[in-house]
Amino acid sequence: MRIARLVTPEGAMTFGVIDGQGEQSGWTVEAIDGHPFGQIARTGQRWALDDVRLLSPILPSKVVAIGRNYAAHAAELGNEVPKEPMMFLKPSTSVIGPGDPIRLPAASKQVEHEAELAVVIGATGARKVSREDAPATIFGITAANDVSARDLQKTDGQWGRAKGFDSFCPIGPWIDTDAPYEGIGVRCTVDDKVRQDGNTNDLIFDIPTLISYVSHVMTLLPGDVILTGTPEGVGPLVAGETVTVSVQGVGDLTNPVVADEA
Repeated sequence: MRIARLVTPEGAMTFGVIDGQGEQSGWTVEAIDGHPFGQIARTGQRWALDDVRLLSPILPSKVVAIGRNYAAHAAELGNEVPKEPMMFLKPSTSVIGPGDPIRLPAASKQVEHEAELAVVIGATGARKVSREDAPATIFGITAANDVSARDLQKTDGQWGRAKGFDSFCPIGPWIDTDAPYEGIGVRCTVDDKVRQDGNTNDLIFDIPTLISYVSHVMTLLPGDVILTGTPEGVGPLVAGETVTVSVQGVGDLTNPVVADEA
């Protein structure tokens, strides 16, 4: 099932279920009653997918990101592979949806893309979850871009500012509740040129391990997002470009890049 958050042609915001196979131009979306974390009740209100505006599929209470979780990416930045998951937070205000602009802050001269598979939590109060029980806490997966001001990441000595600017966490286009998370491709293109092309089989710490690890630090709530790491090939973003993160079996998350106002 594909779960989206959207603005209808009438201007209302709602969650909906996207239906369709084959060419996306023929897909439709049907509104649901309330939020998707529980029994999903369709309302019968339906629109063509092309007639609605997709938002970030969720507004999480927190985005927990994992650094250096692909060995080749750690190597390309000159870093060692961590002995346990390297965890940091991105603020909820950094979250944007498909089509929203990534705004390059004047404070940075080196903003880069990081394509990632994102896990959305569905369980209520997931705390100290075992690795074996971790899959049951997953609501679904989606695509994300852990946009990073690489120069500030180096000069600050910590990552709060470099990873936390408004618009630095595109998520979407929807949450797929059925797609597998093992052995799937994670790709980034900039102006249709491939920059990153990885596979979740290459994760150092797999997704159940990450969920268990994070939940032993902080309680995970429905809608919380875990970014699982980026494959090698990260690179600069320049105003005027368009960046797309594609997760195999889920879809494409596309955002334009613009210069932020001073």
